[in-house]
Amino acid sequence: MTLQIRLAEPADFEAVGALVLRAYVGDGFVGADDPYVRHLRDTATRAREAQVWVALDSTADAVTVLGTVTWCPLDSPWRELGTPLDGEFRMLAVDPDARGRGVGRALVEHCLDLAREAGMTAMVLSTLPQQGGAHRIYERLGFVRDESSDWSPKPGTLLLAYRLRL
Repeated sequence: MTLQIRLAEPADFEAVGALVLRAYVGDGFVGADDPYVRHLRDTATRAREAQVWVALDSTADAVTVLGTVTWCPLDSPWRELGTPLDGEFRMLAVDPDARGRGVGRALVEHCLDLAREAGMTAMVLSTLPQQGGAHRIYERLGFVRDESSDWSPKPGTLLLAYRLRL
């Protein structure tokens, strides 16, 4: 596997939206009829209001989207927790067939690099309690739970906060 990380291009948007749905709906994190599905699928809006990064496997015959993450710059409406000194990302998703190959970790490390380049002093994120695979990536990279920042975007949905000092 030759892993490349770059900003998503319009030609990637459909594949990215489908991948995020496979990861979130397919793993049972979000119901197929949940209104949030529209946001998961809408890569074009996220790319316009934030930065959508993709991890690609490039071979001689094809380029396959293996994973994606949405980086939330300071002026992005997609930011949920971050202060001006915090980097923040959302919607980390790895194709189920590509899991265990370092794709998620590479995308998180890319976001850490973006935060450092911007002079930020920490990275924050929100995650669902049942997203244990993602939690393991975060914890291996040194993130710690920030229970004081846990929050609920709607009744019945709890989001756990994680923080890493850079």
